[in-house]
Amino acid sequence: MACSDSDYAYLRELVLEQSSNQIDPSRNALFDTRLTPIARISGASNLESFVGMLKAGRPAHLHRAVAEAMTINETSFFRDVKPYDMLRAVILPRLIEQRMKERRLRIWSAASSTGQEAYSIAMLIVEHFPDIAHWDVKIIGTDISRQVLEYAQRGRYRRLEVNRGLPARMLLKYFVRDGEEWEVSDKVRSMCEFQYANLCAPLPRLAVFDLVMLRNVLLYFSQNDRTHLFGDVHRKMSPSGYLVLGNAEQAEDSTDLFEVEFAANCYFYRPVNGS
Repeated sequence: MACSDSDYAYLRELVLEQSSNQIDPSRNALFDTRLTPIARISGASNLESFVGMLKAGRPAHLHRAVAEAMTINETSFFRDVKPYDMLRAVILPRLIEQRMKERRLRIWSAASSTGQEAYSIAMLIVEHFPDIAHWDVKIIGTDISRQVLEYAQRGRYRRLEVNRGLPARMLLKYFVRDGEEWEVSDKVRSMCEFQYANLCAPLPRLAVFDLVMLRNVLLYFSQNDRTHLFGDVHRKMSPSGYLVLGNAEQAEDSTDLFEVEFAANCYFYRPVNGS
């Protein structure tokens, strides 16, 4: 039995409340696809009954499960080539020069989904900057979905996943085949770790980051939530750090905190008054 318009409206509001992910009514069909398996596991006979359970407030953990299921987890290795070219040609060389004395780098892959972005950055560093192989380099991937975090932590990907954006040469160099899956090499995996964080809630205690990758997630947040998030990100960044957004995203909601730069055919942001 299909949900009523009011049920869909309730689900959209629930997702917005739990994760600040705004779902347009034209995409109501996504609820049917993504929530039906959860409904069955919870014992509901159909999605309409499942919504009734949610409205009754029991069990409370299902509210978070709904938000996690509706989080957009679309990703791939080296997604959008230009930002990675810019990291290689501009940002990483600058950071390496600035951090030569400390020999330490901290990178944040926010909304990291199943880990491809974090592992792509690690491969980029190993491939093009071998001189920092013995530095203290850590890439922290965070996401609101515990399920995708577990997937990222495993570092094992199906053929379809490694075929998306990953050059064959790098697949053979940085992955080990195990049956029908490909596992990230220990050298790359050791640079990455993954933890839970809701970008629209007070962020957990994280490191001070030299580079923040906040790509393809702001589009789903309200302007008010974006403003709060930029403030949180600014507080987590080194004054001389770098912020990279998605191609269609801007930091216009927080121009008092970041200034834009353009290099290697790509925009990036610096904290105002940063060095």
